[in-house]
Amino acid sequence: MNTFVLFVAQGFGIGRVPKAPGTFGTLLGFVWFAVMIAITGVINRGIGTYLVLMIASIFASVWFCGRAEQLLGAKDPGSVVLDEVVAIPVCYLPWLWSVLQHSPHHHAYVRDFFNSRVILWSVLIFVLFRVFDIWKPWPIRQLQNLPGGWGVTVDDIVAAIYVAMITIPFVS
Repeated sequence: MNTFVLFVAQGFGIGRVPKAPGTFGTLLGFVWFAVMIAITGVINRGIGTYLVLMIASIFASVWFCGRAEQLLGAKDPGSVVLDEVVAIPVCYLPWLWSVLQHSPHHHAYVRDFFNSRVILWSVLIFVLFRVFDIWKPWPIRQLQNLPGGWGVTVDDIVAAIYVAMITIPFVS
């Protein structure tokens, strides 16, 4: 069980890369975002299902990351990247809302976020998230002091909220 917990917390092994594991975890976050959009589209439920998946993944991250801290004996170990993975969908909330509002069937598809016409937005979201995750402006750095998996995950979620707020004027 401990091996499984570490495998998930380390982004299914991605967090074990020797250089820039957080960056690779963020890339995996884009995969998680695409999966969430696909699931939401398949069950035809729009933003409500997306929000449920997003919130459930955040709580799962808190548990897995907290347990991984215990197993590795370190506070917010660099190899633990599930927090980056679950934060990326938060970055996309304003964009998703905009796509759903402008879609005649209130559907969003993966192609709405990763085609050649809008790929620069995805790159910008990636860069902004990495900047906020590394820079850790107030209160992000202080949130790392929360106990266990909360400190690991919540700082990334707030960094993602900052990114989402920055993108609001551009996606409306």
